Order: sequence, then structure tokens, then C-alpha cells
Amino acid sequence: MDLAEDIRKFFKGEVDDTAAVLDTYSRDASVFCVQPQLVVFPKDVEDIKKLVAYAGAAAKHGTHISLTARAGGSDMSGGPLTESVVVEFTKYIHDLKEIKDDYAVVEPGMYYRDFEKKTLEAGLIMPSYPASRELCTVGGMVSNNSGGEKTLSYGKTERYVEELNVVLSDGNEYIFHALSEQELAEKKQLGTFEGEVYRKMSALIEENREVITAAKPQVTKNSSGYFLWNVSDPAVGTFDLIKLIVGSQGTLGFVTKIKFKLVRPKPFSRMLVIFLKDLSPLADLTRQMLACKPESFESYDDNTFRIAIRFFPEILERIKGSIFRLALSLLPEAWMVLRGGIPKLVLLAEFTANTREEADAQARAAEQQLKKTYPSLKMRVTRSDEEGQEFWLIRRESFNLLRHHVRGLRTAPFIDDLSVRADLLPEFLPKLYEILGRYKLLYTVAGHVGDGNFHIIPLMDFSDPKIKEIITNLSKEVYSLVAQYKGSITGEHNDGLIRTPFVKEEFGEKVYNLFEQTKKIFDPDGIFNPGKKVGATLEYALAHLDTEKKS
Repeated sequence: MDLAEDIRKFFKGEVDDTAAVLDTYSRDASVFCVQPQLVVFPKDVEDIKKLVAYAGAAAKHGTHISLTARAGGSDMSGGPLTESVVVEFTKYIHDLKEIKDDYAVVEPGMYYRDFEKKTLEAGLIMPSYPASRELCTVGGMVSNNSGGEKTLSYGKTERYVEELNVVLSDGNEYIFHALSEQELAEKKQLGTFEGEVYRKMSALIEENREVITAAKPQVTKNSSGYFLWNVSDPAVGTFDLIKLIVGSQGTLGFVTKIKFKLVRPKPFSRMLVIFLKDLSPLADLTRQMLACKPESFESYDDNTFRIAIRFFPEILERIKGSIFRLALSLLPEAWMVLRGGIPKLVLLAEFTANTREEADAQARAAEQQLKKTYPSLKMRVTRSDEEGQEFWLIRRESFNLLRHHVRGLRTAPFIDDLSVRADLLPEFLPKLYEILGRYKLLYTVAGHVGDGNFHIIPLMDFSDPKIKEIITNLSKEVYSLVAQYKGSITGEHNDGLIRTPFVKEEFGEKVYNLFEQTKKIFDPDGIFNPGKKVGATLEYALAHLDTEKKS
């Protein structure tokens, strides 16, 4: 069977199996390379429906064709990689349908950067954007249940999805939203595939409610597993499969349209910068700071600080405006380093308000509160929005600078997104650093300290014959530590190829079996993005390490 020619018979969009295109779509931002058989660019929803129906019919005749959605390609987990058919959404399925007073309707292939420009014109924003905001699409954000620097105040993407259009494995498009008990009963009466999904999922959740509730990670940010614990809310009497589809990494169906709730951002900000010489006060300090209600509470470690010092001239080049202003603004930090050494952790608490004066007052009130308990603590309030952005730049750019300056090493995101309760960090972080120290890797740690979510991305030599052994052993050690603290192996980036092999260990065999049943209910023929969330092996992942990609 010539798969490309077969699909062209019913497909209005483009079908491409040229070597250059296959090579491009064999990689994302992860450590993997998996070459697809084919890349297709659907023109519209009808193309998607026909494609899914075609794959379903092939399965019934003994031919397995899987379909994997892809958008911006910024995924760090290998989520959009496949050996079968990549379905690319950014070329045609990317329109903004409407913006109203508090919501927007958009297609999944629209880049977040373009979406945000339009929402800001209306004085609105969808605040769960990740650090890859310039690269990712809104569909990818839904697929991974993305979060970022504003998640502390605003929550993750799951909070903002009010309605989804989804093509399920029968080839039909359905609309999902929160259902009342009466509406759920009506759905369960349907003789369609949609009715079957509601009947089976309702039974699965009801029969296993206690097990599912107990399985929920004890963190504020999680993108691992299927979010079964979020679907049914007996307190308000709703049943919402959106809560399951968000974060499912395209394994349950193809999202074709999204209705996002939007918020009005506060225009002014001030930042309280805190320098910790040791981690012992971190739990109490975090508790006090969160009581002051910052919009963001971020961190970077001493490794990142050293890189900022090492590559200070290049950081200056990335600042728009006066380099002298930045140099002057950072003089207090330079003097602090000379007198007392590099801090173990730098904390950035950002306060936002409707006026500049109000934002400044909030930051200074938080500073005074901390001084009562920690009079010798080194900290200061930034003097302008621009100065705050300079500290953000250090956090965001230091790792990129290191990556570009170290020859022969590449970014290796595989323990890049763990999450534990913020109050456990002083106990957890030293143990984490002790594990990392044994492997003698070059790395930085930056994170969302208010959510206990940290990003650890080593730089590694992919020609090293021990790289598979290091990835395997370090992952097992770090994830075992995370399990001890009832955390999540991924707060934002999702499971993909890199973490799906650890999902069973994270949640236990009984809950993992419920995940497998969920996949089977939605996708009985295994059409959608197989090997993600369930059904993956570490051996397969390691066999597809990208040893040729350059940094």
C-alpha cells in the first residue's frame, strides 16, 4: 500500500513524504529523533475527520496507521514524535474565530504569540503561557496542560478551557464542556460513540473514585498521567471530560477548536529580589511570601547566578536600552557577591497592580514583612518595570548562553520538570542536589518556587557511550525521590517518550491500569499518538536518542 497516494485520494490538504520534511518532523525540543512515515497538513476539520476514519477503517482490516498531532514543535518530552503519520496543524488550522468580553475561540494551530497580540488588543490575556510562549501554539498548551511564571496566581491551562471541539476515533467531531447531572444522564442515553465514551468513563470514575482521588499528586502543578481525579465534581454536580482531554497529549482525540476564558492583566509591576545564602529558611519564607500574594514567585540557583556573571557582557547585549542602566542596577548584587559570596538561591517575587504606586507598595510591604523575621536577609525592591525585566532576563537567558558556549555538549531535558509541595523544598532540594552531584554534570536549576516546580536541564555529550546509562539511573533516582515526597515527575512539560515509562511507577499499577482503560475507551484501535501516557518502554525511548542533532 502506498500510504501517501491512498490519503491523497480523499485529502484536500498537503501530503508530504520528502526526506527534508520527514527529517524536520522527526525532532522536537527533546532528546529524541523518530522519523515519521508521512507528514500531512489538513486544510480543515473535514480533512481531519476523513483521516481519522481512514485510520480506523485500516485498523479493522489489520493495518495499523497511527496519527500524531503536531503544532509548534517546542515540546521537550518527545510528545509529537511518531514512526507513522504526523498531522500538522499550524499551516491551516490556525484561525482566531472570535474574542468577546471574557473569552476567545481559536483553532489549535495558532501560535500563542499571535493569539496574545489579539487578546491584548482587547485588554485581555490567557495567563497560563509557558516559557516557550514565542514558539508554542495554543493547541500544544492544551495538549500539555501548560503553565509558567503566572501559574502561581492564575493556575494552569486546564483552568481556562471552557469548551473543546474534538474529533474522536470514530471520525466524528464532538463538543465537550462541563455537564450537569441531568445532561450527563442524557449523554449516556445516546446510541453513538460519544454516548459510549460517557457511559464507560462515568462508570470507570464512579467505581474507582477512592483510588482515583488518592492518586492525585499532592502538588499545585501536574501534567503526568490522565487527570481522572478532575473529571467528576460531586460538590457542584458536574462531569467534565475537558479535564481529561486537557493534558492528554493528543492520545484521546484531535482537538479542532478551543474556547478559552480570558482575564484582564494588571499593567504595572514591581519585583522583590531575595538572596538566600542557605536553604534552611526557604519553607517559612515561602509561606510568608505567598501570604503577601505575589503574582509570580520564581527562582534560579547559584549555578545560574555564576553563568550570569560569566556571560554578563552578552546579557548586556540582549538588553534594549542603556547597558549602563543595567550595570548600575546590578551594582548592589556585585557588591553582595564580593562581600558574602554567591547566594544559594535567588528568589524573584513579582507584584502587579493597576497603578505603579500600588505595585511598589505591595513589594515594599512584603519586604518589610520578611525583615521582621529575617532582619539580615539580603533583598531589595526593583525601581522600575525595566529593572524587573532585567532580572527575568538573567533567569531566562543564562542557560541558553551556557548552552551556546560549551562545545560538544547539548541540552538534555529528561529530569527537567519535577514538582513537589513548596513547603517541602528545604528538605527536598539538598537531597536532589546530592543526587545530581554524584553524576558530575554541568546543569542549571531554575523554577517556580511558589509552586515547588523546578527545571533541571543538564548539558551532556551525546557521543558518550554511557549516556543511556546516565539517563536511566539518574531518572530513576530523581523520580524515586519525587515519589517519596508525593510529587509529580512533570509539572508542566508532560510525559511524552521520556517520562511515560515511569508513569506506572509514579501512580502504581492499579491507577496505571485505569489510565490504560481510559485510552482504550476513547481510542480502541490505538490510532492517536501511541506510546505516550501509556504503553511505552524506556528501551524504545533510549533507542531513539538523537545523537546527530547539534546544540
